[in-house]
Amino acid sequence: MLSLNGTPFQPDTLQLTGIPGVQTGQAWVALTFCILYFISIIGNLSILALVIREPALHQPMYYFLSMLSLNDLGVSLSTLPTVLATFCFNYRHVGFDACLVQMFFIHTFSFMESGILLAMSFDRFVAICNPLRYAAVLTNSRILAMGLAIFAKSFATLFPFPFLVKRLPFCKGNVLHHAYCLHPDLMKVACGDIRVNNIYGLFVVIFTYGVDSVFILLSYALILRAVLAIASREQRLKALNTCISHICAVLAFYVPIIAVSMIHRFWKSAPAVVHVMMSSVYLFVPPMLNPIIYSVKTKEIRRGILKLVHKSQT
Repeated sequence: MLSLNGTPFQPDTLQLTGIPGVQTGQAWVALTFCILYFISIIGNLSILALVIREPALHQPMYYFLSMLSLNDLGVSLSTLPTVLATFCFNYRHVGFDACLVQMFFIHTFSFMESGILLAMSFDRFVAICNPLRYAAVLTNSRILAMGLAIFAKSFATLFPFPFLVKRLPFCKGNVLHHAYCLHPDLMKVACGDIRVNNIYGLFVVIFTYGVDSVFILLSYALILRAVLAIASREQRLKALNTCISHICAVLAFYVPIIAVSMIHRFWKSAPAVVHVMMSSVYLFVPPMLNPIIYSVKTKEIRRGILKLVHKSQT
Protein backbone atom coordinates (compact mmCIF):
# COMPACT_ATOMS: atom_id res chain seq x y z
CA MET A 1 0.00 0.00 0.00
CA LEU A 2 1.42 3.38 -0.98
CA SER A 3 0.55 6.89 0.09
CA LEU A 4 -0.29 9.62 -2.41
CA ASN A 5 3.36 10.62 -2.79
CA GLY A 6 4.44 7.01 -3.41
CA THR A 7 5.99 6.32 0.00
CA PRO A 8 5.03 3.30 2.14
CA PHE A 9 3.04 3.85 5.32
CA GLN A 10 1.14 1.96 8.02
CA PRO A 11 -2.53 1.28 7.22
CA ASP A 12 -5.24 2.20 9.70
CA THR A 13 -6.93 -1.14 9.13
CA LEU A 14 -5.99 -4.56 7.78
CA GLN A 15 -8.28 -6.81 5.77
CA LEU A 16 -8.80 -10.41 6.86
CA THR A 17 -9.28 -13.14 4.27
CA GLY A 18 -10.80 -16.24 5.82
CA ILE A 19 -10.44 -19.34 3.63
CA PRO A 20 -9.27 -18.62 0.07
CA GLY A 21 -11.53 -20.01 -2.63
CA VAL A 22 -14.41 -20.68 -0.25
CA GLN A 23 -16.92 -18.05 -1.31
CA THR A 24 -20.04 -20.19 -1.29
CA GLY A 25 -21.38 -22.07 1.67
CA GLN A 26 -19.99 -19.54 4.14
CA ALA A 27 -22.79 -20.47 6.54
CA TRP A 28 -21.34 -23.98 6.78
CA VAL A 29 -17.88 -22.61 7.44
CA ALA A 30 -19.28 -20.32 10.14
CA LEU A 31 -21.16 -23.23 11.70
CA THR A 32 -18.00 -25.34 11.73
CA PHE A 33 -16.02 -22.68 13.56
CA CYS A 34 -18.88 -22.07 15.99
CA ILE A 35 -18.94 -25.79 16.83
CA LEU A 36 -15.15 -25.80 17.33
CA TYR A 37 -15.35 -22.81 19.66
CA PHE A 38 -18.31 -24.28 21.56
CA ILE A 39 -16.55 -27.61 22.18
CA SER A 40 -13.30 -25.89 23.12
CA ILE A 41 -14.78 -23.33 25.50
CA ILE A 42 -17.32 -25.64 27.17
CA GLY A 43 -14.81 -28.50 27.41
CA ASN A 44 -12.04 -26.45 28.98
CA LEU A 45 -14.42 -24.64 31.34
CA SER A 46 -15.71 -28.05 32.44
CA ILE A 47 -12.18 -29.27 33.19
CA LEU A 48 -11.50 -26.14 35.26
CA ALA A 49 -14.80 -26.48 37.14
CA LEU A 50 -14.12 -30.15 37.90
CA VAL A 51 -10.63 -29.53 39.27
CA ILE A 52 -11.89 -26.66 41.44
CA ARG A 53 -14.92 -28.53 42.81
CA GLU A 54 -13.57 -32.06 43.27
CA PRO A 55 -11.15 -32.53 46.22
CA ALA A 56 -9.94 -35.81 44.67
CA LEU A 57 -8.53 -33.79 41.75
CA HIS A 58 -6.47 -31.46 43.95
CA GLN A 59 -3.24 -33.08 42.81
CA PRO A 60 -0.25 -31.80 40.77
CA MET A 61 -1.29 -33.61 37.58
CA TYR A 62 -4.69 -31.91 37.58
CA TYR A 63 -3.26 -28.52 38.52
CA PHE A 64 -1.14 -28.69 35.37
CA LEU A 65 -4.21 -29.83 33.43
CA SER A 66 -6.02 -26.74 34.74
CA MET A 67 -3.18 -24.58 33.42
CA LEU A 68 -3.52 -26.27 30.02
CA SER A 69 -7.29 -25.72 29.97
CA LEU A 70 -6.92 -22.08 31.01
CA ASN A 71 -4.32 -21.55 28.30
CA ASP A 72 -6.50 -23.25 25.68
CA LEU A 73 -9.32 -20.89 26.62
CA GLY A 74 -6.90 -18.02 26.02
CA VAL A 75 -6.02 -19.39 22.55
CA SER A 76 -9.70 -19.74 21.62
CA LEU A 77 -10.75 -16.34 22.95
CA SER A 78 -7.80 -14.63 21.22
CA THR A 79 -8.96 -15.71 17.77
CA LEU A 80 -12.73 -15.72 18.40
CA PRO A 81 -13.58 -12.01 17.74
CA THR A 82 -12.09 -11.75 14.26
CA VAL A 83 -12.92 -15.32 13.16
CA LEU A 84 -16.60 -14.97 14.02
CA ALA A 85 -16.72 -11.45 12.57
CA THR A 86 -15.21 -12.75 9.32
CA PHE A 87 -17.27 -15.90 8.84
CA CYS A 88 -20.54 -15.04 10.62
CA PHE A 89 -20.93 -11.34 9.77
CA ASN A 90 -18.60 -11.00 6.76
CA TYR A 91 -16.82 -8.14 8.54
CA ARG A 92 -13.23 -8.45 7.37
CA HIS A 93 -11.49 -5.36 8.73
CA VAL A 94 -9.43 -5.04 11.90
CA GLY A 95 -7.58 -2.01 13.22
CA PHE A 96 -3.81 -2.11 12.84
CA ASP A 97 -3.12 -1.73 16.58
CA ALA A 98 -5.87 -4.23 17.44
CA CYS A 99 -4.25 -6.67 15.02
CA LEU A 100 -0.91 -6.29 16.82
CA VAL A 101 -2.59 -6.96 20.17
CA GLN A 102 -4.30 -10.07 18.82
CA MET A 103 -1.02 -11.27 17.29
CA PHE A 104 0.73 -10.89 20.63
CA PHE A 105 -1.88 -12.87 22.57
CA ILE A 106 -2.19 -15.65 19.98
CA HIS A 107 1.55 -16.26 19.92
CA THR A 108 1.93 -15.85 23.69
CA PHE A 109 -0.73 -18.45 24.48
CA SER A 110 0.70 -20.80 21.84
CA PHE A 111 4.18 -20.59 23.32
CA MET A 112 2.77 -20.97 26.84
CA GLU A 113 1.10 -24.22 25.77
CA SER A 114 4.49 -25.63 24.82
CA GLY A 115 5.84 -24.73 28.27
CA ILE A 116 2.83 -26.24 30.04
CA LEU A 117 3.22 -29.50 28.09
CA LEU A 118 6.87 -29.57 29.20
CA ALA A 119 5.81 -29.07 32.83
CA MET A 120 3.29 -31.90 32.46
CA SER A 121 6.01 -34.20 31.11
CA PHE A 122 8.11 -33.36 34.19
CA ASP A 123 5.11 -34.25 36.34
CA ARG A 124 4.85 -37.67 34.66
CA PHE A 125 8.63 -38.16 34.97
CA VAL A 126 8.58 -37.57 38.73
CA ALA A 127 5.42 -39.67 39.21
CA ILE A 128 6.92 -42.71 37.45
CA CYS A 129 10.66 -42.41 38.09
CA ASN A 130 10.55 -41.16 41.67
CA PRO A 131 7.02 -41.79 43.01
CA LEU A 132 8.01 -41.73 46.69
CA ARG A 133 9.11 -38.09 46.40
CA TYR A 134 6.30 -37.01 44.08
CA ALA A 135 4.39 -34.98 46.70
CA ALA A 136 7.61 -33.52 48.12
CA VAL A 137 8.92 -32.40 44.71
CA LEU A 138 5.69 -31.04 43.22
CA THR A 139 4.38 -28.92 46.06
CA ASN A 140 1.69 -26.31 45.48
CA SER A 141 4.21 -23.49 45.75
CA ARG A 142 6.52 -25.08 43.15
CA ILE A 143 3.63 -25.73 40.78
CA LEU A 144 2.59 -22.07 41.10
CA ALA A 145 6.18 -20.97 40.53
CA MET A 146 6.41 -23.15 37.41
CA GLY A 147 3.18 -21.67 36.06
CA LEU A 148 4.39 -18.12 36.67
CA ALA A 149 7.75 -18.91 35.09
CA ILE A 150 6.05 -20.27 31.95
CA PHE A 151 3.91 -17.13 31.72
CA ALA A 152 6.86 -14.78 32.33
CA LYS A 153 9.04 -16.54 29.75
CA SER A 154 6.36 -16.44 27.06
CA PHE A 155 5.35 -12.85 27.83
CA ALA A 156 8.94 -11.58 27.87
CA THR A 157 10.00 -13.33 24.65
CA LEU A 158 6.88 -12.26 22.73
CA PHE A 159 6.69 -8.70 24.08
CA PRO A 160 9.02 -7.22 21.39
CA PHE A 161 6.95 -8.63 18.51
CA PRO A 162 4.32 -5.83 18.26
CA PHE A 163 7.03 -3.16 18.41
CA LEU A 164 9.13 -4.92 15.77
CA VAL A 165 6.10 -4.92 13.46
CA LYS A 166 5.06 -1.38 14.41
CA ARG A 167 8.36 0.05 13.17
CA LEU A 168 7.86 -1.36 9.66
CA PRO A 169 6.23 0.42 6.70
CA PHE A 170 3.65 -1.45 4.61
CA CYS A 171 3.73 -1.27 0.83
CA LYS A 172 2.42 -4.68 -0.33
CA GLY A 173 -1.24 -4.08 0.46
CA ASN A 174 -3.20 -4.59 3.66
CA VAL A 175 -4.76 -8.01 2.96
CA LEU A 176 -3.83 -10.80 5.38
CA HIS A 177 -4.19 -14.49 4.54
CA HIS A 178 -6.10 -15.57 7.65
CA ALA A 179 -9.11 -14.55 9.72
CA TYR A 180 -6.73 -13.56 12.53
CA CYS A 181 -3.37 -11.84 12.87
CA LEU A 182 -0.09 -13.77 12.90
CA HIS A 183 3.46 -12.44 12.82
CA PRO A 184 4.53 -14.32 9.63
CA ASP A 185 1.39 -13.11 7.85
CA LEU A 186 2.10 -9.48 8.73
CA MET A 187 5.66 -9.87 7.46
CA LYS A 188 4.32 -10.83 4.01
CA VAL A 189 2.66 -7.43 3.55
CA ALA A 190 5.41 -5.37 5.19
CA CYS A 191 8.27 -3.85 3.28
CA GLY A 192 11.64 -2.56 4.33
CA ASP A 193 14.22 -4.57 6.23
CA ILE A 194 12.50 -7.45 8.06
CA ARG A 195 15.69 -9.34 8.91
CA VAL A 196 15.42 -8.41 12.59
CA ASN A 197 11.87 -9.77 12.69
CA ASN A 198 12.89 -13.00 10.97
CA ILE A 199 15.99 -13.56 13.09
CA TYR A 200 14.22 -12.79 16.35
CA GLY A 201 11.23 -14.90 15.32
CA LEU A 202 13.51 -17.86 14.56
CA PHE A 203 15.28 -17.38 17.91
CA VAL A 204 11.97 -17.40 19.80
CA VAL A 205 10.78 -20.54 17.99
CA ILE A 206 14.00 -22.41 18.77
CA PHE A 207 14.12 -21.07 22.35
CA THR A 208 10.58 -22.27 23.04
CA TYR A 209 9.31 -25.00 20.74
CA GLY A 210 12.78 -26.37 20.07
CA VAL A 211 14.03 -26.48 23.66
CA ASP A 212 10.68 -27.61 25.10
CA SER A 213 10.30 -30.46 22.61
CA VAL A 214 13.84 -31.71 23.31
CA PHE A 215 13.19 -31.82 27.06
CA ILE A 216 9.80 -33.52 26.52
CA LEU A 217 11.54 -36.22 24.47
CA LEU A 218 14.24 -36.54 27.13
CA SER A 219 11.60 -36.92 29.85
CA TYR A 220 9.88 -39.72 27.96
CA ALA A 221 13.18 -41.46 27.24
CA LEU A 222 13.83 -41.56 31.00
CA ILE A 223 10.22 -42.59 31.68
CA LEU A 224 10.48 -45.43 29.15
CA ARG A 225 13.73 -46.63 30.72
CA ALA A 226 12.12 -46.63 34.16
CA VAL A 227 9.01 -48.43 32.90
CA LEU A 228 11.04 -51.15 31.17
CA ALA A 229 12.83 -51.79 34.47
CA ILE A 230 9.53 -52.72 36.12
CA ALA A 231 9.28 -56.50 36.41
CA SER A 232 5.50 -56.82 36.26
CA ARG A 233 3.93 -56.44 32.81
CA GLU A 234 0.71 -55.25 34.41
CA GLN A 235 2.53 -52.54 36.34
CA ARG A 236 4.37 -51.45 33.19
CA LEU A 237 1.11 -51.03 31.32
CA LYS A 238 -0.43 -49.18 34.26
CA ALA A 239 2.51 -46.77 34.39
CA LEU A 240 2.40 -46.13 30.65
CA ASN A 241 -1.36 -45.64 30.74
CA THR A 242 -0.91 -42.61 33.02
CA CYS A 243 1.09 -40.97 30.19
CA ILE A 244 -1.28 -41.68 27.28
CA SER A 245 -3.37 -38.50 27.70
CA HIS A 246 -0.29 -36.30 27.85
CA ILE A 247 1.32 -38.01 24.84
CA CYS A 248 -1.87 -37.41 22.82
CA ALA A 249 -1.91 -33.74 23.88
CA VAL A 250 1.75 -33.35 22.86
CA LEU A 251 1.08 -34.94 19.46
CA ALA A 252 -2.05 -32.80 18.92
CA PHE A 253 0.06 -29.69 19.55
CA TYR A 254 3.39 -30.46 17.88
CA VAL A 255 2.31 -32.43 14.79
CA PRO A 256 0.41 -29.44 13.24
CA ILE A 257 3.34 -27.14 14.09
CA ILE A 258 5.79 -29.46 12.35
CA ALA A 259 3.43 -29.85 9.39
CA VAL A 260 3.03 -26.07 9.01
CA SER A 261 6.82 -25.61 9.18
CA MET A 262 7.50 -28.36 6.62
CA ILE A 263 4.90 -27.00 4.18
CA HIS A 264 6.23 -23.46 4.58
CA ARG A 265 9.82 -24.52 3.86
CA PHE A 266 9.52 -27.40 1.37
CA TRP A 267 6.19 -26.84 -0.40
CA LYS A 268 6.25 -23.15 -1.15
CA SER A 269 4.05 -23.67 -4.22
CA ALA A 270 1.24 -25.16 -2.12
CA PRO A 271 -2.16 -23.52 -2.66
CA ALA A 272 -2.97 -20.74 -0.21
CA VAL A 273 -5.88 -22.77 1.17
CA VAL A 274 -3.41 -25.47 2.34
CA HIS A 275 -1.43 -22.96 4.41
CA VAL A 276 -4.60 -21.47 5.86
CA MET A 277 -6.12 -24.83 6.76
CA MET A 278 -2.93 -26.10 8.41
CA SER A 279 -2.63 -22.90 10.46
CA SER A 280 -6.27 -23.32 11.47
CA VAL A 281 -5.59 -26.90 12.59
CA TYR A 282 -2.63 -25.67 14.64
CA LEU A 283 -4.74 -23.05 16.44
CA PHE A 284 -8.18 -24.67 16.72
CA VAL A 285 -7.66 -28.42 17.07
CA PRO A 286 -5.54 -28.68 20.29
CA PRO A 287 -7.91 -26.52 22.42
CA MET A 288 -10.82 -28.67 21.23
CA LEU A 289 -9.08 -32.05 21.53
CA ASN A 290 -7.38 -31.65 24.91
CA PRO A 291 -10.58 -31.72 27.03
CA ILE A 292 -11.87 -34.66 25.00
CA ILE A 293 -8.59 -36.57 25.37
CA TYR A 294 -8.44 -36.12 29.13
CA SER A 295 -12.15 -36.82 29.56
CA VAL A 296 -11.88 -40.11 27.66
CA LYS A 297 -8.50 -41.34 28.94
CA THR A 298 -8.48 -40.10 32.56
CA LYS A 299 -10.63 -42.13 34.95
CA GLU A 300 -10.84 -39.39 37.58
CA ILE A 301 -12.06 -36.82 35.05
CA ARG A 302 -14.71 -39.24 33.76
CA ARG A 303 -15.88 -39.87 37.30
CA GLY A 304 -16.11 -36.15 37.97
CA ILE A 305 -18.14 -35.56 34.81
CA LEU A 306 -20.53 -38.41 35.66
CA LYS A 307 -20.87 -37.04 39.18
CA LEU A 308 -21.78 -33.58 37.86
CA VAL A 309 -24.28 -35.09 35.40
CA HIS A 310 -25.85 -37.13 38.19
CA LYS A 311 -26.15 -34.06 40.42
CA SER A 312 -27.80 -32.07 37.62
CA GLN A 313 -30.40 -34.81 37.13
CA THR A 314 -31.35 -35.05 40.81
